[in-house]
Amino acid sequence: MNSRFLSIFIVLISFLSSTSNANENVSAKTDILFLKIQELELEIAELRNKIESQNYLIEKLIDESMNSSDEESGNIDDLGIDTDIRFKGIEDPNSKDQVFSAADQALRAQDYDKAFTLFNFFVKSFNDDEKKPLSYFWLGEISLINNKLDESKDFFMELISSYPNHYRVPLAHKKIGDIYLKSNEVDKAKDKYNFVVREYPNNTASSLALQLLKNME
Repeated sequence: MNSRFLSIFIVLISFLSSTSNANENVSAKTDILFLKIQELELEIAELRNKIESQNYLIEKLIDESMNSSDEESGNIDDLGIDTDIRFKGIEDPNSKDQVFSAADQALRAQDYDKAFTLFNFFVKSFNDDEKKPLSYFWLGEISLINNKLDESKDFFMELISSYPNHYRVPLAHKKIGDIYLKSNEVDKAKDKYNFVVREYPNNTASSLALQLLKNME
């Protein structure tokens, strides 16, 4: 009896062991499949961001080709600020500082219409690697406040495409996610937030995006 029982016990152990190995193999294959799906989702999100930027640049080139005539930057007297800016000396550093400072003051005073006019004048009139991208950012932010979502996205995309290394770019990406969320394009919003978390893990924008993703779960 003991010998027979021992034989049965050994067979049972062998069966359980083979079943366990089979389950482990299935589990390992499932894990691999899950990881592959995750990688594919990340690649798709990255591709969407690239396509988004490329489409914006294409549309911008088309618009510029259709409006090839020179546009006036605007009358300096219509800006509503006390200034000695020389219209013909448009790249004069003092002129740039005065316009940007007036725009910043209007923004702080929550005079968004005036701030928008001044920042818009700045981007059309001046070249400045620091103030111009900031102007695009604030134009996007003011448009977002005014619920002009398409206009807001265009300004943020201009910042991202023209100044990809500027420190406001991560937050601009996050703001585009906010625009998608406001437009009820939840999947696009999630893709954009995940992009920010993945590409800019040490930026404040990443923390904001991660919190929004948690709230969306």
